[in-house]
Amino acid sequence: MDDPYKTLGVARDASHDDIRRAYRNLAKQHHPDLNPGSTQAEERFKAVSAANELLSDPEKRGRFDRGEIDAAGQERASRPSYRDYAEGEPGRRYARAGPQPEGWNAADIDDLFGAMFDEEGRSGGKTRRHGRDTLYALTTDFLDAVNGATRRLTLPDGRALDVKIPPGTTDGQVLRLRGQGNDGANGGSDGDALIEIHVTPHRYFKRVGQDIRLELPVTLPESVLGGLVEVPTPAGPVRMRIPPHSDGGTELRLRGRGVPAHGGRAAGNLYATLRVAIGAPDAALEDFLRTWAPEHPVDPRQAMEAGQ
Repeated sequence: MDDPYKTLGVARDASHDDIRRAYRNLAKQHHPDLNPGSTQAEERFKAVSAANELLSDPEKRGRFDRGEIDAAGQERASRPSYRDYAEGEPGRRYARAGPQPEGWNAADIDDLFGAMFDEEGRSGGKTRRHGRDTLYALTTDFLDAVNGATRRLTLPDGRALDVKIPPGTTDGQVLRLRGQGNDGANGGSDGDALIEIHVTPHRYFKRVGQDIRLELPVTLPESVLGGLVEVPTPAGPVRMRIPPHSDGGTELRLRGRGVPAHGGRAAGNLYATLRVAIGAPDAALEDFLRTWAPEHPVDPRQAMEAGQ
């Protein structure tokens, strides 16, 4: 198995945050959901996850650095040390080979060490351990993140999790699924699955906090004369009235049509910026404009200073 430091691309003295950042970047890049059908990406994702599991655990990392375990977390063969005697069968801990001193037996030694040390910590007792949390990435589209949805996430081990995406979820937000991480040890609780949400951009909408913004194309007659037009919103299209003589760049608001209310936050607004679309060439319109003289001529660039 490859060196976990090389797998994550970090130095051997990398900090916990360095390891976490490297793992997150590689997990996003090689996650099976982002590389459907790619066996190479799946194997790479498994290797990155295994390397992170070892190096993010201070105890395991220390044992690996000392050569006590390999990259797979398996024990390495080593020469006998004091630890072999300290953890030997009862009655032979710290004892020399051969006959024991007269008057001493296994029960005496166990009683002595039981009085000196905490039984659970030093006499072979097993401590409950909470399972480690696991980090996964889930890509969802813009409208699902705004309105809320349930998406299925397939894990590297073949399990599938149904992830409920709350309304108003933001890009990079991490959702926690209790008890869906690594198994606990010796009766300890299981870890959690941490799901980092990646939101794909929308073709028209742009989110700013709780508000939604978009450019709304309008025709020249709609801009000059005004009227009702259909406007897309995250919850579906609505009709909005455009005031007469609305220039391109005019911003109109649809109250409460942005990100839905959630988590104590009020619903946002939708802001539509008008963009006048001239459309295909129109000979009649061109002939009209050549002879048309406005009653009140306006220079739209009058306020601009030359050269700026």
